[in-house]
Amino acid sequence: MSAEPGQPIKAVLWDFGGVILTSPFEAFRRYEEARGLPRDFLRGVNAINPHGNAWARFERGEVDADTFGELFAAEARALGHDVHGREVLKLVSGEIRPRMVAALKTVKTRFKIACLTNNMPLGHGPAMAVSPEKAAAVAEVMRLFDIVVESSKVGVRKPEPAFYQRACDLLEIAPHEAVFLDDLGINLKPAAAMGMQTIKVEDPDRALADLSRIIGMEFA
Repeated sequence: MSAEPGQPIKAVLWDFGGVILTSPFEAFRRYEEARGLPRDFLRGVNAINPHGNAWARFERGEVDADTFGELFAAEARALGHDVHGREVLKLVSGEIRPRMVAALKTVKTRFKIACLTNNMPLGHGPAMAVSPEKAAAVAEVMRLFDIVVESSKVGVRKPEPAFYQRACDLLEIAPHEAVFLDDLGINLKPAAAMGMQTIKVEDPDRALADLSRIIGMEFA
């Protein structure tokens, strides 16, 4: 969706996992292959009752890790396979994409930037890093953002519109003054409905090319 005429872009909003970090879905698929599970079974569990399932409740900070594990296990059993949530939690922390970090630094010279992350009260820091060393590397990236909105701290999550509005309020912008990058279409739809320009990040290079066209900046 295009911005309103005469309303320039003022901010670029970034998802973290799957955009700045590699997608946890890659780790999900490796796990599924190793366990002989159907492809995308774990994503399928999370697609059932998407606003009230174990994943959603943990991302809003409503349950702890142990409760999540049991709830996820029950949801997986209902779909025909035994997978405990504690196994899934080992898979959620991706690797930093250096080109995306470089793009953040470039964008920051002209625009406000914010991180909008669905995360869990788990591990180290907003990216749920599995080690202090990784947490330190992620923290360095997080310091680039003007604001970071974490679902587990604010009690709402993507794709709830209130999550995006909170980011806009903190940045003191209107939604149509923002571009939002996320790897999930379900998270982009409400942002677009609010007036944001949106970019689905499937291939990072293509996503940065799309962002370049929107904001008029070149990325190395």
